[in-house]
Amino acid sequence: MSKRKLTDAHLPVGECITQVQEILRERLCCQKLPDRPEGVEAQHKHLLELLKRTAVHGESNSVLIVGPRGAGKTMLLKCVLRDLLEDKEVQKNLLQVHLNGLLQTDDRIALKEITRQLHLENAVGDKVFGSFAENLAFLLEALKKGDRSSSRPVLFVLDEFDLFAHHKNQTLLYNLFDVSQSAQAPIAVVGITCRLDVLELLEKRVKSRFSHRQIHLLSSLTFPQYLERVRTQLSLPDDFPDGKFAEDWNASVKTLCEDKSVEDVLQRHFNSSKDARSMHMLLMFCLSRVSVSRPAIKPADLLEASRLCFADAKANMLHGLSILELCLIIAMKHLNDVYEGEPFNLQMVHNEFKKFLQRKSNSMYNFDQPVIMKAFEHLQQLELIRPVDSSSAKIQREYQLMRLMIDHSQIMEALQKYPQCPTDVKQWAMSAFG
Repeated sequence: MSKRKLTDAHLPVGECITQVQEILRERLCCQKLPDRPEGVEAQHKHLLELLKRTAVHGESNSVLIVGPRGAGKTMLLKCVLRDLLEDKEVQKNLLQVHLNGLLQTDDRIALKEITRQLHLENAVGDKVFGSFAENLAFLLEALKKGDRSSSRPVLFVLDEFDLFAHHKNQTLLYNLFDVSQSAQAPIAVVGITCRLDVLELLEKRVKSRFSHRQIHLLSSLTFPQYLERVRTQLSLPDDFPDGKFAEDWNASVKTLCEDKSVEDVLQRHFNSSKDARSMHMLLMFCLSRVSVSRPAIKPADLLEASRLCFADAKANMLHGLSILELCLIIAMKHLNDVYEGEPFNLQMVHNEFKKFLQRKSNSMYNFDQPVIMKAFEHLQQLELIRPVDSSSAKIQREYQLMRLMIDHSQIMEALQKYPQCPTDVKQWAMSAFG
């Protein structure tokens, strides 16, 4: 069947909706790499040239990619690597080692991971090395063996670079930068970090071996560009099987983006975070509301999705508490107001709760001390309260000082939405916050 006939075919609405969800979910969740990254062409060219000099000419380099979370640092590096690996020679020779500061928490773990990614477990075997430098030198030496006289170029990518600076003596960073500076083997060290002051974390001996090349990614996105990006992300491609449905869908998306209430919602998201991840999260919530009975995204869907994105997790957690736990929270808030934010302990909270019970002649809230202790511990597990001093292990639990981690607006919101909340508890809360 010709392509024209295929796009003119009218598919059932259910099948069209399934295809729409497949296409858009892949786009929003799988973070498909763009053909060329927008707005960072100069940074892309700079990084590509740098890595090409290592991969093709065997020249060692080191560089830091710095920018806020969600600015596109990893996406930029992936695009550069994709373009770099189009060269058959590079594809055959370049070795990649990807480390993450959140996973490789010390140099011993990092070294094991380097060995695993370079497939040198057999070469290392049961050898015992005197130092980190000796071990790394052996790994790079092992890459020289084989049919090639020179060593194969190795690319080290250090994600969450600032966390590697907290390792003891910064041994990993020192040795990698030392190898790249002394040209023992062709290696490129690329650090990815969201800390602008990352160089201040490096020791003097490490800093002196770093090339001080930095690539900054700072979002200069304007609201009209953000709006256009939302429209592009939700639009269907030209080769969609049902051309008529795709046309109607794209027209509805254009109308949606021109709606005043939608613009206001997107402006609020743009002001709080310009990154692609939060935008994709918002659009995924919208997409999940599309069905056969609602075959297009309406402004109401975007408003609901925005409400879910901005939902207060702590306030939502309060909805699942028992009445006793809620009463303890109100007692804590009472204490906070009376003692102007000073920390409290379980005994003080229990006394405050007992004052509330004494006002009720027919109270149904008479709980034993162990039950109240259990409820208090549960609040601590949920991190709604936390100990003031972590070194207070010797103090009895009921006298350990705590702080409340939520404010009164969150408590009041939870009380309004709490299913069948007793009136006297609500009134007590109102008197506490009056």
